[in-house]
This record gives sequence, C-alpha cells and structure tokens, in this order.
Amino acid sequence: MIEAEVHLSLHNFLRSQAGFPSWPHHLTMARLVARALRLGRSALIQVGAACGYQGRYRTSFVASALMWHDPVIIVAPEAVQQRLAKVEIPRLQQWLRVNKAIRTGDVWPGGEFQGLLLVSPQAWLKGQLALNDNFPSDIPTIIDGVDDLEDWVRDRLTITWEAHDWDQLMLACPHIAEEIRSARVELTHELFQHPANPYECYLISQTEVEILSRLCSALDIASLPDSWKNFWQQFQTTSPTSPSPHLPTSLSPPPLLWATIARRQGSFSLHIAPIEIAEILSPIWQRQPVVLIGSTLEPETEAPIFRQRFGLGGELTCLKFSDSQTEAIQLYVPHQFPLPNTPEFQAAFIHKVRTLVCLSATSPGLTVVLVGDVPLKAQVGAILASEFGSRVQVEKTCLDENGILVSGWEFWREHQKVLPAPQLIVIATLPLPSLEHPLVAGRVAYYKRSHQDWFRLFLLPAALNELQRAIAPARESQGIVALLDSRVVNRSYGAQVLAALSPLARINYLDPSLFSQSGEDNSP
Repeated sequence: MIEAEVHLSLHNFLRSQAGFPSWPHHLTMARLVARALRLGRSALIQVGAACGYQGRYRTSFVASALMWHDPVIIVAPEAVQQRLAKVEIPRLQQWLRVNKAIRTGDVWPGGEFQGLLLVSPQAWLKGQLALNDNFPSDIPTIIDGVDDLEDWVRDRLTITWEAHDWDQLMLACPHIAEEIRSARVELTHELFQHPANPYECYLISQTEVEILSRLCSALDIASLPDSWKNFWQQFQTTSPTSPSPHLPTSLSPPPLLWATIARRQGSFSLHIAPIEIAEILSPIWQRQPVVLIGSTLEPETEAPIFRQRFGLGGELTCLKFSDSQTEAIQLYVPHQFPLPNTPEFQAAFIHKVRTLVCLSATSPGLTVVLVGDVPLKAQVGAILASEFGSRVQVEKTCLDENGILVSGWEFWREHQKVLPAPQLIVIATLPLPSLEHPLVAGRVAYYKRSHQDWFRLFLLPAALNELQRAIAPARESQGIVALLDSRVVNRSYGAQVLAALSPLARINYLDPSLFSQSGEDNSP
C-alpha cells in the first residue's frame, strides 16, 4: 500500500539527511496523508505551534503527494509555494526518483495532467466558490496553513463598493443619476457623523441602511453588471422581508455591512460579507477529499468549533501533534497585577515593561512587546524610545541585534518569520477580539441573536489561536514570555489559556540571572 511505501522511503530519506530539521511525527503524518489519498477520505491535522512556525512538517505531505500515482493539488500561500517548489520538492524528487510533473498556476492544467499543482488559496477559493471548471472535482487537495482559512474566505466573499463604483453606477443608470447622487451625499453625511475610532470602520446604522434601501428599490438589479448585482443581492438580505434569491432559506442570517472612512480624503467604501460561512463552504469539501493542515486550531483533537464554523461535517480523520518538551517556553505571569480594564493597568504595565527590558539587557537578542490597544501601543513605543533610543521601533522590521519591537498582533503575525527568534516576548493582554471593533461587535451580536455562547465559540478560540502563533518563535529560542494579563489567574478560562501555552516552565520571579541563563542554557 502507498502508506507502507511512503513510510519506508521517507524513513530512509530522513536517515540519510545529516542535520535535517528533526520532528518526531514525520512518518505518522506522511502515512495519514497517504491514507487520505488512497481512501479519498478527508483529514484535519494540527501540527503544533512550533512545528507550524518552522514549517518542518511539509516534508511529510510533499513525500506522500509525490509518491501518489494520481494528480494532487496543494493549496498554499505564495511564500510557501516558493519554498516547496525550490527546496522541498526538488530535494525529495531526487531522493525518491519520481518524475511527477510540477506546475504552479491559478487553474487546472487540463488534458491528462497527472502531476502536482501548486495553487494559491485565493485562486483555489475563487474557482470553488464560482463553480467554474478551473479545478475538476475528485482531485485530492492538500490545504496548508488553514489557521488563516477564515481570512482567506472573508477576503474572497467580501464585496467592496469604492468611490468609482458610484460614478459607474450613474453611467449605467442615467435615468436615476440624481437619485444615486443624492443617496451618496446623504450617506457621506451620515457616515462622517460617526465618532472616530482606531479602526476607522463602522457597522452601517439603520438610517444608512434605509438610504441604501431607497436606492436599491429604484434600481433594476437584474440589468446591472455582475459586480454591482452581487453587492445589491447581498444587501437585500439585510432586510428579513426581502431575502436574496441566492439565499433561499428564511433562516439565513443577514450579512455584515460596514463602511471604512478616509477622513482626510472625505471618502468612504462600503463592504458586505456573509456572517455565516459554513453553508457556503460545505459543498466544497464534498467535491474532493481534502487534507487540511494547521498549527493549533483548537485544544481538542477533533476541533469541533473549527469544523462547525467551516462546515466540515461528515467523516473526517483528525490528528493533533503537541509541541515537544524541548520547545517549552518560560512563562512569567505576575500575581496581583491590575486587570486590563482598570485605571491602574496602564501605569503598571509600562513599569513592568521597563523592568523586563532592563533585566533582559544582560542577554543579547530581540525583545518584542505585543500591545493590541492602538493608543497604548503608541504610548509604550514613545516611552521606551525616550529611554532606550533607536533600539526601539514601532512596527518596523529594521531592528538592531538587541532591538525592541513594539507591535500589534497583526504586524507581528505577518513579519515574525523575517525577524530573529526573540529572547523575550512581553504581552500586554490576551488577544481577545475587541468588542469595540465594529466587525467583532457585529459577529457577537449575531451569536447573541442565535442564543449561542459568543465567548466560547468566537472570542476565546480566536485569542488562543493568535496567542499560540505569536509565541511560537520563542519556542525556537526557548525564550521567556511575560503575559501581563491577570485574567489568566483570576478567570475560569485562565486554565484553558495555560493549557494552550503548554509545554511551559512557570516562573514567578524576575532577576537578571534568569535572562543570562536563558541566553546560555537551552534547557527550560
């Protein structure tokens, strides 16, 4: 069977490679992927935060894909595709002595192609959601990096209405050009009444919905070009009395409708996206067997919340690997620290950050300060820069060897792989999605209307996933993570947070010798 062939070949390959990055689960993962290809049965694999950050697991599924005698699609971001095409695939091809054709593209090569196609998530989702013939059904598909699956799907399903779309709408409907112009002026006036927030985006109010509804009723939507038609068809579902023909069930929730504002330019953009995506994605998983690979999607092996969110029903083989004890972090969580929502927190946090930075000066290496609150991030950056000078950078990648990076979660996630593994990560608060963000508030409101536990199903899983990915580089250096959110100690869900950060060595003190030991000794 293919599983035995892959196991033996990969085992011999790994033994032959001096200095090859070790991972104890290569053979197990390769056998599972080979089994999924043979049986046509989908699988969900969590490889662990450290392994996911380093990408060591990719050798396993590439070996199975190359040795499988039929075509395979690998869906991965462009940077990962380049790594696969230039390093992983050639190295394994040479050892395995397989001549499987390798292509990179946005559509299926056609004909009798029996090789391996590398495709971006955006192109693959576009073809799957449009139900076109870009990708034939029944081709086994491996999707790498599904920690970002929701972002990929949201980007694909979000329809945006820019300033130039209004001009084109007037050209397409000259008989109601005045109504279109009037609606745009009214909408601009209403939107700019919203108080400024750090995100510069706002859920559409009922007054703004009514302005758009009046305009919608004056349009012959069927005669509009597809790009405009899609926006208005989704917009109609904001009213329960006028469901979209593409969402036949009356139980379909209304979409998220929001605006982003460029105040200096005096312009705005409208965005609309479905709030519930399980029904949309469910048919995709039924067209072909899929192997979904992520780092740390959920604490449970079966990942029930992730599967429900993305419509992954039916039979699914689930496997979860844990980070090894050699990748343990040293975790400092202070007791009796002010809660984040108290007036005392900001001063206490800044003082603790200064203390940590001063103590860690005995050990060279990068320090990362993660602050989700936008105003506090700027304030921390300014205070640290006044004391530590050019060592401090706010969301920049040009850092000294002993640099201090002050960053939000998103910037760190996007750039952590191009920076050295930090010796110290200081975290202000748990990365729970902020209810002040309109899109988060919109989703929470949907969960409340549905009588679902919005914290357990949405906020906490999102925070745990973000947290585990953020500290993954510190596992490589066995660095210190200071989590200054006392909710970890004082709230019932704190145990789940600590479990998600495992393996760890808990420390309850701070002194310079701790950092000296961290720099000299790699034992946790």
